[in-house]
Amino acid sequence: MNVPLDEASSRPQRVTVRDIAALAGVSVATVSRVLNGRTDVSEETRSLVNRVMHENGYRTTRRTSRTAPGAGRSSLVVGLLVPLVHRVYFSAIFGGAAEALYEQNMKLMLTPTLHEHEREISLFAWLMHGMADGALLILPDESSEELEALLDEGYRYVVVDPRKPLAERIPSVSAAHASGADQAMQHLLALGHRRIAAVTGPTGWQATEARRRGYHAALAGAGILPDPELEVEGDFEIGGGVQAGEQLFDLREPPTAVFAFNDNLAIGVIQAARSRGLRVPEDVSVVGFDDLEFATLVTPPLTTVRQPLAEMGRTAVSMLVRLLEHKRFETLHVELGTRLVVRESTAPPPARRPR
Repeated sequence: MNVPLDEASSRPQRVTVRDIAALAGVSVATVSRVLNGRTDVSEETRSLVNRVMHENGYRTTRRTSRTAPGAGRSSLVVGLLVPLVHRVYFSAIFGGAAEALYEQNMKLMLTPTLHEHEREISLFAWLMHGMADGALLILPDESSEELEALLDEGYRYVVVDPRKPLAERIPSVSAAHASGADQAMQHLLALGHRRIAAVTGPTGWQATEARRRGYHAALAGAGILPDPELEVEGDFEIGGGVQAGEQLFDLREPPTAVFAFNDNLAIGVIQAARSRGLRVPEDVSVVGFDDLEFATLVTPPLTTVRQPLAEMGRTAVSMLVRLLEHKRFETLHVELGTRLVVRESTAPPPARRPR
């Protein structure tokens, strides 16, 4: 069962968790459970996986610099699990984290997960067992239970922009989603809009549900009953915004304003408006969320809620350093403030606009 040598090199290839899973005929998740000492694995399977790891020289000894008192930070390696590197949203967080790690004289190991759960588990197990001293997890797919199991193993990490609700003991950094949604809605309400639609993100995502709460709370505060036909689920992509916008603008009484739960969706809504012959903001106002670089490049420039993405990355590094140094925390959940940036995609509704 030995892994073959690379024909182009005299050095053996590094054995991965995925290799062990394939050789043992089990899933990557099962290998990860064995490595983490989980009890939900049969003794027969555990013995098989351990034998395959031994025969193929898989390293299970973790780096000692993580726990060695007084170890210099220059010896520390931090793994950064990110769904996609090329997306502007993730690269902004990654850029802030990379800058902070450089200032701490720590090394970075970037590991894209491609939004694949099994790949993410495999990469995390690889980082845990000898490759990194700690990790930053951007929008991880693991459940709170899976992440808690990693804490039980003594591994230190910080979640950035959690996708799902997390247990209290899991350290995390996020944006003030509900507050940002309230700012967007108060802006539209102050302009005189009353029929305000929402194009949300995927149901169940923490950002989606927090922004939805802000949307509903602002409507309630203005004495407006929510209208189910004005709330359309999107996927945080431009195409999803186009589809949602088409659905909204085809209503018998379309909205005069749309609050899109991210900038991609907002741009899609603007495209849908134009395809229906509607002008932005003369006929319909559009607000986004994120304030990514391209928010200023679209026509008209997008009114949006700014998330402190780079600062989220920097804050996560600061938290991880404290964890690695075994320092105490006042809170393990940090929520950074958001801010509305008003540009040219919003205006009073046609009925309220001076003639």
